[in-house]
Amino acid sequence: MPCEGHSAKTPVMNFASDNWAGASASVMEALARHSAGVTPAYGSDPLTEAVSERFSEIFDRQVAVFFVPTGTAANALALSAYARPGGAVFCHADSHIQVDECGCPEFLTGGNKLVGLNGTGGKITASGLGKTMQAFPDGVVHHGQVSAVSITQATESGTVYGLDEIRAIKTEAFARGIPLHMDGARFANALVSLDVSPAEMTWKSGVDVVSFGATKNGCWCAEAVVFFDLEAARGFEYLRKRAGHLLSKSRFVAAQFDGYFQDDTWLATARHANAMAGRLAAGILEFGGRIPWPVQANEVFPVLKRSVVEQCQAAGAKIYEWPTSALSVEDAPAPDEVMVRMVTSFATTEADVDGFLSVLAGAEAA
Repeated sequence: MPCEGHSAKTPVMNFASDNWAGASASVMEALARHSAGVTPAYGSDPLTEAVSERFSEIFDRQVAVFFVPTGTAANALALSAYARPGGAVFCHADSHIQVDECGCPEFLTGGNKLVGLNGTGGKITASGLGKTMQAFPDGVVHHGQVSAVSITQATESGTVYGLDEIRAIKTEAFARGIPLHMDGARFANALVSLDVSPAEMTWKSGVDVVSFGATKNGCWCAEAVVFFDLEAARGFEYLRKRAGHLLSKSRFVAAQFDGYFQDDTWLATARHANAMAGRLAAGILEFGGRIPWPVQANEVFPVLKRSVVEQCQAAGAKIYEWPTSALSVEDAPAPDEVMVRMVTSFATTEADVDGFLSVLAGAEAA
């Protein structure tokens, strides 16, 4: 069943993005609950302090938390805390920081270069990272300095790094003395997919700082930069202010997180979104589609006939063609095929999924 009472009567078939979904009931109730009265501004209010402590409880250690309104700000500012002159940040070639953030990480890090690595299913590998970093030897001024490694969890391909993969990547980063950043725009979706604790998926596996995303999973605009090394967080408040991301009414970001964490809503919404993706994938495979990567979170990337996609879109389905440059020769679409991205959310209903699958079946039979 859809989370928090969403109607399942009329199929919406909107799989464009989890950003298209509204805010969950628990988040909206928390915003209303905390809007009354007056309280100190710029994050010095009691609610922000309480929610910050809640992050420490969630991660099983004392953490430093800084709220920001967007995932781009979280990623770029997190990396800026570790920036070095002539720095190089290693990430997947299709990562959000590389493709979708309009140069913000480079800008806020003072010109640190993003070095994109190839990897199946949106994931870099430890061996690939080690080899790529060899092109940036320590002490050679012409090549610059390694400054950070960034992984996306869940990835842009809807896959999830296992704990062993994260630890192996950390080993390579540690060997060069640089931090491991996790872009957790879909942090909760990856977490419930792995069925591990937040601590296990982050600092216990070697992650130094995480961009903790909640907007895609039922918040309105609530992201956080979470440092596991308190010393590394020293002075970060100035980086955030300089970038224009210190909100005067910061309590409303805290309020969203308050509702997000209440009764483990954040985990329930992520499980629901993942389950809807699994239901969608199973139906697509049944009707003759193929999916190059494992469906491990809330994104599905089926390869379908172009005529079928066009018929589904004409019937009201919101789906978009996706680049195929990362696919192997074996998985690449035929001339009459395309790969599309489909994203489910806390608001996706079984009726939405089944409605699309019914349209898909009709298109395949036509």
